[in-house]
Amino acid sequence: MKALHDFLEKKVKPNFVEGGKLSKLWVVYDSLETFAFTPGHTTSKGTHIKDGIDLKRTMFLVILAMIPCLLFGTWNIGHHYFISINAPGATELGSMFWEKLGIGAVKVLPLIAVSYGVGLGIEFLFAGLRKHSINEGFLVSGMLIPLIMPVDVPLWMVAVATAFAVIIGKEVFGGTGMNILNIALTTRAFLFFAYPKQMSGEIWIHEALQNKAAGLAMADGYTGATALGELATTVGRDKGTSEVVSTMGQFAESGMYSIQNCFLGVIPGCVGETSALACLIGAAILIFTGIASWRIIVSFLAGGLAMGALFNVFGANAFMDVSPVHQVVMGGFMFGMVFMATDPVTAAQTAAGKWIYGFLAGFLSIMIRVFNPAYPEGVMMAILFMNVMAPTIDHYVIQSNVKRRMKRMTLQTANA
Repeated sequence: MKALHDFLEKKVKPNFVEGGKLSKLWVVYDSLETFAFTPGHTTSKGTHIKDGIDLKRTMFLVILAMIPCLLFGTWNIGHHYFISINAPGATELGSMFWEKLGIGAVKVLPLIAVSYGVGLGIEFLFAGLRKHSINEGFLVSGMLIPLIMPVDVPLWMVAVATAFAVIIGKEVFGGTGMNILNIALTTRAFLFFAYPKQMSGEIWIHEALQNKAAGLAMADGYTGATALGELATTVGRDKGTSEVVSTMGQFAESGMYSIQNCFLGVIPGCVGETSALACLIGAAILIFTGIASWRIIVSFLAGGLAMGALFNVFGANAFMDVSPVHQVVMGGFMFGMVFMATDPVTAAQTAAGKWIYGFLAGFLSIMIRVFNPAYPEGVMMAILFMNVMAPTIDHYVIQSNVKRRMKRMTLQTANA
């Protein structure tokens, strides 16, 4: 590695520094060099804490934590694809492993390529215009975006939404560390409101065009709807009707959307957010490495369970009767809790603020998905709302601490 570093420093770098023939591409070289090697510059003054880890290494650990969700989601796409075409033995979890993984990879890899290609391209452009080094924030956002997309979403939509989120959601505020909204959720929100049919319709399983041409039929009764999409259809109906009973049968212990299946993730849904187990593995990695706040994760889960329990008490429709545990293992709740709500830029910063922020985000996630069937996945809206509220929460927490200390100082002065 030392030989490679010396080669870059002596042979390659001079072409990119000021006066070199490739000086306009300095940001490209700098980003690649600092990604491969620890940066040679350090903070020399004005700091209270110095640490050996830099932002690139932090982002890499977050991506590592997302690998279980990525791998399982890739396999799950192929799993439901083969079930939908009545492939022999497809329903067995251990069968056709590589075939299922291969089908999933064909769909997921282009999403990742488009996300990183568009996002990093814009980041390189802005870094060149501003004449500063490339920020590393999009290393995580670029992976999060594909994982929260339906499998068959058109690639051009992903490109447009990513460009919107990076430019309007981040760069106009000053770049990495300055955005007030989570970039990946901003991408999804743009698609949700701009193209609601593609984001809320039944495109949650991969149905290749060649299968239609070949006359391969979908399995009887098999749909591409998510668990939350199925549940949303019951809202507002009389719980005594046969239609509701039929729909809720999917959520019995032996149904497609049972707690076990939702926890494992073998249900239709966005690429990387169906498996609560994979999300919890990622949470363990992030908490162990100190990257994510355990306070936000614990309070987010508590808020979701509390809202679910409250609905069980005052249940007015079939959606409210779903158990709290079932609510939190469905949809993107766990994924949002682990990878979205814990975003250190857009979340609350104070210790007490993190408890409040996380609890309200989880509480509102279940409330929105149940109260408004137009938003069956309430996690996105809840976290974006709490992103906006996070600075206010921190402000009042700090002011409360200041008032408490002032009061204590006044009492000490009076007793002196």
